[in-house]
Amino acid sequence: MVSDSTAASTDATSTNQHLHELVLNSSDVEEFLRELARVSARSLSEPGDEILCGITLFRHRKAATVASSSATAQAMDEIQYAFGDGPCVTASREQETVHIRDLDTCGRWPQYAATVRGHGVRSILALPFLLDGDTRAALNLYSHRSGRFDGRAMGLARDFVSQTSLALRLAVRFAHYSDTAANLKATLETRTGIDVAVGIIMAQNRCSQAEAFELLKAASSARNIKLHAVAAGVVESLGKGPTRTHFDV
Repeated sequence: MVSDSTAASTDATSTNQHLHELVLNSSDVEEFLRELARVSARSLSEPGDEILCGITLFRHRKAATVASSSATAQAMDEIQYAFGDGPCVTASREQETVHIRDLDTCGRWPQYAATVRGHGVRSILALPFLLDGDTRAALNLYSHRSGRFDGRAMGLARDFVSQTSLALRLAVRFAHYSDTAANLKATLETRTGIDVAVGIIMAQNRCSQAEAFELLKAASSARNIKLHAVAAGVVESLGKGPTRTHFDV
């Protein structure tokens, strides 16, 4: 017979493995978060007792749901954004756990609580992810039962967030590196276009590199067009197509 602790350990290992594979296989962070929301809901639900899950991301002082396990879960998150505050926004922004055991007795956000209660939700648990830097996010769990996240359920939810925080940190880092690489590539391609245009102007006007660059800048200023756009026009005027930067792997 398998003990509860052994089964829980096996489930945690399986979840961790799945999430790490998901980080490696996802094309972007949003795809990863969508699957994370679905995995969260499946892991914490029970037969006949579906848990709704949303993931709030807090950036630029504004909260938004970036993923959800269902349209209903998304709608529950959106309600609190309409009020400008709520358990999930607070958990993400303040990095604190917010547990509403029963919305009928919730005094913290009375209008929000009454609205969500009207959709049949009775209890809410919002848990912050442990992320790096200024990134803030929270896992939002909704149940149609009061006291759903008491005791063992609270422990399971905390363990799950602890497990998934590492995977989410990896996904955010990958996204950062991808964005950085894309920005670097774009910068290099812009620089290449300008350098080629300068070379063309040098050949056409029999001038120095500095003089050619000044001519390019003067054209940019006179026409009120960005320097790289003027450079692209110079290159394309030869009829040989746009420049391309080659990256050796």
